[in-house]
Amino acid sequence: MSELVTGDAVVLGLRPARLPSRGLAFVLDLVVYFTGYQLINIGLIFAISSLDEAAFAAVAVGGFLLFMVGIPIAVETLSHGRSLGKLACGLRVVRDDGGPIRFRHALVRGAMGAVELLGTSGIVACVASLVSERGRRLGDVFAGTLVVRERVPGARVVPVPPPPPWLAGRFTGLDLSGVPDGLWLAVRQYLTRMNQLDPRVGAAMAARLADDLVARTGTPPPPGVPAAAYLAAVVHERQSRDAARAFGRGQAHGGGRPAVFGPAAPYAAPAPTPSPAPHPHPYPAPAVPAAPVAPVAPEQPRSGGFAPPA
Repeated sequence: MSELVTGDAVVLGLRPARLPSRGLAFVLDLVVYFTGYQLINIGLIFAISSLDEAAFAAVAVGGFLLFMVGIPIAVETLSHGRSLGKLACGLRVVRDDGGPIRFRHALVRGAMGAVELLGTSGIVACVASLVSERGRRLGDVFAGTLVVRERVPGARVVPVPPPPPWLAGRFTGLDLSGVPDGLWLAVRQYLTRMNQLDPRVGAAMAARLADDLVARTGTPPPPGVPAAAYLAAVVHERQSRDAARAFGRGQAHGGGRPAVFGPAAPYAAPAPTPSPAPHPHPYPAPAVPAAPVAPVAPEQPRSGGFAPPA
């Protein structure tokens, strides 16, 4: 299976699940949910035996929808895309950009699953999965989700490098609500692969991504911060907020109040220079700004203040 590639030509290190593994996971989930439904149904037969036929049918239909539609939605929401069947098969439901799903994604998947899985005995879902290049059924298409393989033999998950310590806590008030998921994905992919790129090409990519991020947040960066270090610090801030929301640590800090830094000034990404001793972080410390020098590049500097090396 080939890796996923976004519309921005960014490689997403996730492997889509195909029909056999997805079908096995669905069968396991169906057995668990149907067994629970039958056990509850036996208890309901004795509990509502005094009701008339119409009331008994309404309770039976409500219990069926609860166990076969409502509980799967709740399980996928609370487990971030891992049901029992998917956990046993090493699968997980994620968003198109690789992020964890939320309630709205699970709701759309569950509502469509009641039609294409239960209503048609899985025929529509099988056809859609076979036709789709990434093995998605209709519920995934409408919800903007994807079922991926979490356990891939030989695969290695590359974590995002941590930001330098001298940037700790500098972006707690930054407003990240206007940054699209595609830009987050591009920044993350750059940070995990920046050591494999040519230094000049990597510096130019970091400057371009930093300018796009500054344009989305509307706040200039602190003076003297390299582009790669700025990207790592902002991504780390977003991950901290997502973790606070996901694990119930209270409201994530930085509730939309933009961070205030000094006025924006043109910053150039530092050119790679040989270092006599290894640095503990992949980002250089901010250099003391030198006296202003007249620009020699013929092009107009970007609005965010980051510029690739000449």
